[in-house]
Amino acid sequence: MVRRSTVDRSPQPPVYEADYAAGAGELAPGDSRKRPRSGPGWRGAGGRWLVWTFRVVVWVILLVIGYRGVMAIVLNETPPANSNPASTAPATPGFPAQEASAYALQFGQVYLNASPGTASQRASDLASFLPSGASDPQLGWNGGGSLSLQSEQVADVQVQDAQHAVVTLLARVNGKLMELGVPVYAAAGGMAISGQPAWLAAPKTVTPPAPQPVISDDVTQSALVRQLPAFFAAYASGDQSTLGRFLAPGTTVTGLGGSVVFGSVTSVTTPAGGDVRHIVATVVWEIPGQPGKATRTGNTAANLEMTYALTIVKQHGTWYVQSIAPSTQAGGQP
Repeated sequence: MVRRSTVDRSPQPPVYEADYAAGAGELAPGDSRKRPRSGPGWRGAGGRWLVWTFRVVVWVILLVIGYRGVMAIVLNETPPANSNPASTAPATPGFPAQEASAYALQFGQVYLNASPGTASQRASDLASFLPSGASDPQLGWNGGGSLSLQSEQVADVQVQDAQHAVVTLLARVNGKLMELGVPVYAAAGGMAISGQPAWLAAPKTVTPPAPQPVISDDVTQSALVRQLPAFFAAYASGDQSTLGRFLAPGTTVTGLGGSVVFGSVTSVTTPAGGDVRHIVATVVWEIPGQPGKATRTGNTAANLEMTYALTIVKQHGTWYVQSIAPSTQAGGQP
C-alpha cells in the first residue's frame, strides 16, 4: 500500500512586499502596512522611471538639434569662425584709390593753372576741393606770375590708411615735366585735399644698356628688304585683302586705316636662326595733311620714323608676318 504525500492546499496569505530586514533578505510578516506585490516578475517601478526619463531627455535633445539645423539651412545662417566676440574686429574698408586718382586729376587742372587775372576764379574753384573754413583760398600761391598746365596723368597712389593717401601726378607745367604729390582725405563717401601739394622732380632720364651684338642673316635680310615695303604700305592703309597676303595662317593684324602713308623702310635687322625669327624694322611714315618744312622745290611732308618688332615665320620658302609690335630697341638694333 503506497502512501500519498500530503500537500498543504490550504489558502495561503498574500505575499506582501515588505522591507527586508537589514542584511537578512527576509520579509517581515504580519505587517499590515505593507502593499501586496503586483505580480511575481515585478521588481519595483523606480528603475523603469529612470530609463524612461533618460529616453525622454535624449529625444528632446535630438529634436532641438534637428530644429536648429533645419532653421540654419532655411535662414542661410553661417556659424562664426571665432566664437570669442572680443577677438573679432569689424572689417575696415579700403581707401578708394581709383576715385581719388580722378579727384586729384580734377584738382590738378585748377591748381596748376594760375594767373593774376583769374585769381578770384581760381580761389572759387579751389574751394570745392578744400575743407570748409580753409584759411588759404589760393593754397600757397601768392598771386604773382603764372602757371600753365599742358598735360597731366596719375603716376602713383600711395595709400597710408583707409582715409589718407598721396596721389602723384605726372604733369607738364610751363613746358617742363614735373610731379605733384596731392594729399587726399576720404571719409563717409566724400573727399577733400587735406593739405598743400608738393612739387616733386620728374623721373630722370637713364641710358639703357647697349644691345648685345647679333649674327646677321644677310640672305634673309635682303629678301625682307624687298618684301617689307609692300607689307607696311598695306599696314598703313589698313587694306585687309592686301595685308592678308603677308600674314601667317591664323594671324590677324589691324592696319592703321590711312592715318599715315608709307614712306620707306630704312633698316631691317635680321638675326640668324631657324624658321621663326624676331626682327626689327625701322619705317618712315608720312603724316597726311601736315605740311613739312619749306624747301626750294616746295613743302616737304611731315614724316615720323618709327621702329617695330616683328615675328616672322618661314613656310614653303616664303617669310610671313606672325606679329607686329613696338620695339624696345632703338632703330636699326635687334
